[in-house]
Amino acid sequence: MSTPMVNLEFDGSVATLTLDDGKRNALSPALLGEIYAALEIVEARGAALVITGREGVLSAGFDLKVMKKGGVQAVKMLRAGYSLTARLLEFPTPVVIASPGHCYAMGLFMLLSGDYRIGATGAFTYVANEVAIGLPMPRTAIAVMRLRMTPAARERAVVLSEAFSPEQALSVGIIDELVAPEDLIDTAKSRAESFLKLDAKAHAVSKVRLRKDVLDEIRVGVRQDLIDAVKFGGMQMIQSKLKR
Repeated sequence: MSTPMVNLEFDGSVATLTLDDGKRNALSPALLGEIYAALEIVEARGAALVITGREGVLSAGFDLKVMKKGGVQAVKMLRAGYSLTARLLEFPTPVVIASPGHCYAMGLFMLLSGDYRIGATGAFTYVANEVAIGLPMPRTAIAVMRLRMTPAARERAVVLSEAFSPEQALSVGIIDELVAPEDLIDTAKSRAESFLKLDAKAHAVSKVRLRKDVLDEIRVGVRQDLIDAVKFGGMQMIQSKLKR
């Protein structure tokens, strides 16, 4: 039996979802499957959600080994990852994402999908490096980056693959707060608990109403992003999967 890569703990009405694959939290099909399963549990219990990673890293993005192999598993992985942005953006309870360190590509887009985002101080990097490795920036990624980042920084991040330190990430809107690593989880839980004082229904309705255009853009963009990944990434296109 494989070791779980997602640990889900409840502390009162706050759920903490910790990603830990023992390495860099590459978003493989297996890890994404565990994330989605955990989200179902949290939603059913109506808890506020904190998402974090292992020491020094939130996520390094998609699993490149799966990407290089192509085929059905790669398509499923990309679809699940791109769709995760919408899942988090419209999650009915408050979502706080606490990055313990490095945050790359799809890991960055996941971070940007939180209602409130906290980073840890240190020699860490936030970067969307798709263009640097020969991939056009996914439409879903651009949509969520447009929602969060300042225009000039977003331009540099998308077109030039600019990397940001935690301090720079705070200044351009990637994160909302920066704390010492030892204070990260306590701060995230405290913020999540405070957000539970909001009216739950008003919170859920308002976030979807505010983000409707972005959510629509993401849902329309997912299929085309999959086609682009096949075209530019050298994956074997699975027509039947893309049409579903």
